[in-house]
Amino acid sequence: MKAINEKRVAYLYEAVTLGTVRAAADKLNVAPSAVSRQIALLEDELAMTLIERHRKGVTVTEAGELVLRYYRESLANEEDCVAKLQALKGLQLGHIQLAVGEGFVGDLMAGPLPEFQRHYPQITVGITTAGSNEVVRMVESDEAHIGLLFQPGNHPGIRSQAVSRQPTCVIVHPEHELVAVAGQGAVSLEQLLDYPVALPESHFGVRQLLAMVEFREQFRFTPVMTSNSIAVLKHFVRADMGITLLPEFVVAAEIADQQLVTIPVDHNLLASGEAHMITRLGRHLSAGPHKLLQHLTAWMRAFRPAG
Repeated sequence: MKAINEKRVAYLYEAVTLGTVRAAADKLNVAPSAVSRQIALLEDELAMTLIERHRKGVTVTEAGELVLRYYRESLANEEDCVAKLQALKGLQLGHIQLAVGEGFVGDLMAGPLPEFQRHYPQITVGITTAGSNEVVRMVESDEAHIGLLFQPGNHPGIRSQAVSRQPTCVIVHPEHELVAVAGQGAVSLEQLLDYPVALPESHFGVRQLLAMVEFREQFRFTPVMTSNSIAVLKHFVRADMGITLLPEFVVAAEIADQQLVTIPVDHNLLASGEAHMITRLGRHLSAGPHKLLQHLTAWMRAFRPAG
């Protein structure tokens, strides 16, 4: 077995990450045959099959995953080394990539991120919004340094750096009749079934938590609207079209402006929801991402205990 050729591994990485040889070729600005040839040469050198080709694209084998894990670690180590060299020179340069559930955007931009960039103006930040499953994937594949998401479930490849309990509440218009019904108390799941409800799509952590509730209680919400946008759900409620269910921190700005009201739900599963700040297990964050992680943990509403 020959030494690993990192240039060829880069072709493998793009093909697996993007799902097809053609997509990798487009990104690398080469012919698809060049990508296939580099991967084939790598397989010959390592005497292992690294990918399997299907009608819809390529998937990585167990051997290929080991090679990609080595490659990701190499990239992360290179980034860490460069950051440390910059620190020795007294520089504060670098780029930090975040993968963020949409519900965290308002909290992130309301003060924590602007304050960080005021202190470190030469550090650039990229933000990609995504559902919980995609946030986890981006962090596991080192496409993002840090992920912010709700209720990630059990993923052995990630580490939760900060966790805060954030119960899922009913979100209603200030004049909705549930406000009077609830008073200062919680409402039951049965009471919610009488009202039109809009819900996030299934890849959102909130919806996955609701699916667990439905399974346990043997009933189903029948949403009149579903959306991949938290903003759409907020507008649905602000227009007094019905209710939705979200953690309170997601609508903190609208509560402050008296546009929306939250009501707790009397159910232990909904009360157990958690906001997580995640990194890839085993990844050592360089100085910039590590400082941002500490800053967001201290400043974001989502990582303060609810109540």
